[in-house]
Amino acid sequence: MPQTRSDTQTLTAAGLNLIGQALTIYDHDLKLAVCNAPFQQMFNLPDKLVTPGATFEETIHHLATLGEYGPVDDVDDFVRERAEVARAFHPHYMERTRANGRTISVEGSPLPNGGWVTVYTDITPSKQQEALLRARSEELSDQVLAHAEELASTNRALAATVGALEETKRHLTDLEARTRLTTEMMPAHIAHVSKGGHYTFSNNRLSGIVPGRPSDILGHHIADILGPFIYARIEDQLALAYAGQDALTEFTDVDSARRIRVAFAPDANGGAYILSTDVTEETQARVALQQSRRRALAAQLTSGLAHDFSNLLTIILGLQSKLARMGTLPDDAHPLVEGTMAAAKRGGQLLGSIADMTGQRIPRPRATHLESLLQDLQTLTEPTLPQGVTLSIHNAGPQSPVLVDPGAVQDSLVNLILNARDACGAAGEITLNVETVQDTWIDFTVSDTGSGFSDAALEQAFDPFFSTKGSEGSGLGLPMVYDITKLAGGDVRVRNTAKGGAAVHMRLPLRYSPSTQGGLALLVEDNSALRDLYREMLMNLRFSVIEATSVDEAVALVADLPDIALVLSDIRLEGQATGLDLADRLKAAQIPVILMTSLPMSDPLHQTAQKCAPVLCKPFDEAALKILLTPKAAT
Repeated sequence: MPQTRSDTQTLTAAGLNLIGQALTIYDHDLKLAVCNAPFQQMFNLPDKLVTPGATFEETIHHLATLGEYGPVDDVDDFVRERAEVARAFHPHYMERTRANGRTISVEGSPLPNGGWVTVYTDITPSKQQEALLRARSEELSDQVLAHAEELASTNRALAATVGALEETKRHLTDLEARTRLTTEMMPAHIAHVSKGGHYTFSNNRLSGIVPGRPSDILGHHIADILGPFIYARIEDQLALAYAGQDALTEFTDVDSARRIRVAFAPDANGGAYILSTDVTEETQARVALQQSRRRALAAQLTSGLAHDFSNLLTIILGLQSKLARMGTLPDDAHPLVEGTMAAAKRGGQLLGSIADMTGQRIPRPRATHLESLLQDLQTLTEPTLPQGVTLSIHNAGPQSPVLVDPGAVQDSLVNLILNARDACGAAGEITLNVETVQDTWIDFTVSDTGSGFSDAALEQAFDPFFSTKGSEGSGLGLPMVYDITKLAGGDVRVRNTAKGGAAVHMRLPLRYSPSTQGGLALLVEDNSALRDLYREMLMNLRFSVIEATSVDEAVALVADLPDIALVLSDIRLEGQATGLDLADRLKAAQIPVILMTSLPMSDPLHQTAQKCAPVLCKPFDEAALKILLTPKAAT
């Protein structure tokens, strides 16, 4: 049976009472923290002065009043002087003869966090033996005797100093251990390099931030550890730190496709402290937010124009229709009327495309099997291809469900395949390759054997209304793909292939979906009524449910139950920590987390939550939760 805190305190007190010497420990506020029974017995103190919390001044006042320190003219001044000395405490050893004739030694040592420990020893027998030795050793010279006494006193002082040094060493060791533990728990690489560029300190997080790098790097040069590519990107900022300036930089690691942020701070000896963090998810969220702001601005600028142009086109179509019904028009006027009506209808279609691009589009990620989505894509696009054009799809992407907006992904890929079809003409090959990039991205690459992009197209491919198809193209296809991808936090690149054709890379953040095969779910919600509702939802989805109301409680449950398959947590919970803190602390355990909130989309906490986990907006029903958990293809 494990010992309780009370048992431990009782054993400690019993051990201190067995010591033959009196012992006290006062904290930095001059209040008694610990003392043993010999202390009370030596000075005949009442119980209230040996109780933790008793003040140093009260004890000195009591002893001075009893004559412990001999005649004292003003007791209050005496107590005040002793208290001032105590507050500026220094290690010391002294011997004094008490009013009762007994002689005691006093050894004091300060504590690192304030306060001090003092040991009182009754050395009366030793002093009596010294006096007897002095009386019986007349043949010894006064010089030898004085030297012996000096050595004895020095030895006692040295013993007190050694004790203080050992206590200080223990506290320094504890401090170093706590500092090391703190640096290891942080989701960042923390390091220090000397002015020569060699690592003098590092936690074990480098390989987690920059995959493929070693963790045992002390003594190695930073350029050798990071490699030429990364070192070239931080060399200038590191030089600024060596020169005494703070510096910050961001770069994308080519090997891992991760976005890394590195901060540099100088030290007093010419070296530098380095803090490296993985900001890939933050960058994805930032890209999505920037695109949302651009869309909002574009919608504001174009909505009024689109309304007015729509009215004008309606008038033009009405007038041209009326002209077409007039029998008095010459024969050569009818083609002109039909052409005008066709142009007006095409203008209406363009306005519709503009509305689609600038209107509100909310990404709706759901658990999606890419294999099913790609099969549906092939079924949808193959009938539109000429007989001489083939479509090949190669899927090396994730086999388990991922969180993407299947409709948006399918619309984008259809658009890219149709563009490739137009580039191939009557014959050619279109290839769609899907692969995972460093467990961070899903890369969709559509390539063709057509004529490739012109220099202007490579530069302006994503500009609205830029088209190389003449009157056949609207110039809104690739901008639409760009818009959808940026809203999801991804990126789009265009290039020409080695064989002369074109290739478009659509890269989306890789986020695996929680499994729906049941299992154990942790529900973290501090509202009891909502907790009952969400528990029923999870049980209907074949989960067994355990519950918590705070982050600390949830983390403790995860530590005790390693088979938790899903965490459903509110953002705002009991205590200071939030659901965002919980998601961050569970990241290393790779447990899927779904956050829920009643905060509006504009709230910074809601926007931050979208960077690290799927978010359900309250109120939601079981169907909304199931969408995030049920693997399906595009719908």
